Amino acid sequence: MPTTAPAFSDATASDSALRRFLFGLPGVDAVGLEARAASLGTRSIKTTAKAYAIDLAISMIDLTTLEGADTPGKVRALAAKAVNPDPLRYAPPRLSSDPLDAEPDRTTPHTAAVCVYPDMTATAAAALAGSGVKVASVATAFPAGRAALDVKLADVRDAVAAGADEIDMVIDRGAFLSGRFLKVYEEILAVKAECGTARLKVIFETGELSTYDNIRRASWIGMLAGADFIKTSTGKVATNATPANTLLMLEAVRDFRAATGTQIGVKPAGGIRTTKDAVKFLVLVNETAGEDWLDPHWFRFGASSLLNDLLMQRQKLSTGRYSGPDYVTVD
Repeated sequence: MPTTAPAFSDATASDSALRRFLFGLPGVDAVGLEARAASLGTRSIKTTAKAYAIDLAISMIDLTTLEGADTPGKVRALAAKAVNPDPLRYAPPRLSSDPLDAEPDRTTPHTAAVCVYPDMTATAAAALAGSGVKVASVATAFPAGRAALDVKLADVRDAVAAGADEIDMVIDRGAFLSGRFLKVYEEILAVKAECGTARLKVIFETGELSTYDNIRRASWIGMLAGADFIKTSTGKVATNATPANTLLMLEAVRDFRAATGTQIGVKPAGGIRTTKDAVKFLVLVNETAGEDWLDPHWFRFGASSLLNDLLMQRQKLSTGRYSGPDYVTVD
């Protein structure tokens, strides 16, 4: 079974040790955090830099369908959109001024992944085979996480066996909020062990954690337990990803890499709907964690509705006209 980062092995030796470590983390200055996030959100980018940001954001999206009415046909349609988001293939201005690079590139980048429930994983895997788009599957009794550990682990095993490249798990918020931090840590460890080669995203549901200090503590529990990504939300509650809670998590992964040498990804999910929103989050990444995280391997958007706005803005850069929602598919 995976173990915690060697630099912090003593922190997870017991429930009391983990509690001391978590409550020894610096307290979060909520006013300062929100002011910093708001300040970075005022940055703007233009022309070729905007074109680059749009394509980067598209490549970072986990295109998602997590509804009770999901069907194989809907999943296959979503997979087709993930592979080829814009069949019209509008091209933004080229980034290069090299005359040898003057021929326009009319391709739109594919999204990072398609995210589905475990029972739809095999359908997604078949539809995406050879495309470069990853198959992500939510597991561990998503979104509430209210199930016995053996049921959660079986959920993960089924998803991995069906072809999941990534597992999105939810933590036991009840255990966390009642102070049973070691239980949360050990559950993530157990899920990580079942993932095999699949990457693990650990969802905190930040809207239910109440305080920024709790979000920081949850971030460190996830990182210590071997998460490949830490993720804000399920998208199923009122408060999801915000610039402030994402900034806090970016600070956590930055500090964790400085202490251990291990890089961990971040995924804000829910509530990110416009190109302007996406650019704000990319600025947060660049200014907080750094350029190393400006890659779909290390940063994702859990925001399916965002893709259409990015495509419309991409078309506008290419044609000078804002086409409107009739020119993109409705998922």
